[in-house]
Amino acid sequence: MHPVAAIQMTSGSDVTVNLREAGRLMAKAAAGGAELIVLPENFALMVRDDAERVAAGEVDGSGRIQDFLADKAQTLKAWIVGGTLPVLASRERVHARCPVYNPHGRRVAFYDKIHLFDVEVGGGESYHESARTEAGTKPVVVTTPFGKLGLAVCYDLRFPELFRALQSQGATLFAVPSAFTRTTGERHWALLTRARAVENLCFMIAAAQAGRHNNGRETWGHSLIADAWGELLAERRSADPGVVTATLDPAQQARLRAKFPALKHRRLV
Repeated sequence: MHPVAAIQMTSGSDVTVNLREAGRLMAKAAAGGAELIVLPENFALMVRDDAERVAAGEVDGSGRIQDFLADKAQTLKAWIVGGTLPVLASRERVHARCPVYNPHGRRVAFYDKIHLFDVEVGGGESYHESARTEAGTKPVVVTTPFGKLGLAVCYDLRFPELFRALQSQGATLFAVPSAFTRTTGERHWALLTRARAVENLCFMIAAAQAGRHNNGRETWGHSLIADAWGELLAERRSADPGVVTATLDPAQQARLRAKFPALKHRRLV
C-alpha cells in the first residue's frame, strides 16, 4: 500500500511566491503520509509570454527551481515528480521538463514534454507552445518503490499511443502534471485521465493548475487520483489550491490484471 498525493496550485509569475506555496502544500502532503508527490505543470512559473519562459530557463541539472525540488525531496523524504519547469534547449528555446527526484534529493529521471499545445480553443483563446518550446522525443518510465512510473504532461493525455508505449515499457502508474484550460478541462479532463488509466490498467495521478492566473489564463483544476479500473480514489472538486491524497494498492491492481487480462489480448503492436 502506497500513499500518494497530487498537488493543485494557482501559480503566477513570481517564482518566489510559487515555490513557497508549493513547499507548503508538499509539506502538508508529506505530513499526511504521502511517499510520492506530484506537482502540476508550470508549478514554479505561469509565464505571461514566451520570452519570459525562455528568460526563466535553467541549465540542465542546475538552477533555483531544480535545487528547490532536490531539497524538498530530501527534507520531506518523499519521491517528487516536479511538475514542469523550463530548461534551456538553446539560447532561444526551452524544454518543458518533468524531473523526478528520490528521497535522497537525487534526480533519477526526467521527461521532456513531447506533444506541444498549439491550438485554438475558441473565444479568442489560443496557444502556440512550440514557438519557444522544444518537443521531447522519447517516453520515460522510472523504476520506483511504487511500481514503474510513466511520465506524461497535460496535452499528452490526448495521445493514447504515448501511454501505450509507457505501459509496454512496464508502467503500472502514470504521473501527469497538467494545466488544462477551463474550456477543455470541463469537457475532457476526467474523460481523458480515466480513459488512459482504464485502457492500460494503470493508476493515474493527475496534478493540475486551477483557477484564474495573473497572465489572464484560467485553468480547470480537478486534480485526481484514479485506480487501474478508472475509479476515482480522490478528486479536488474546487478550483482552489490544495492536496489530493489516496493510497495505491498494487496487489489489487495485480488481481485486476490477472482477472481482466486485456493487455495480453492486444493484437496490433
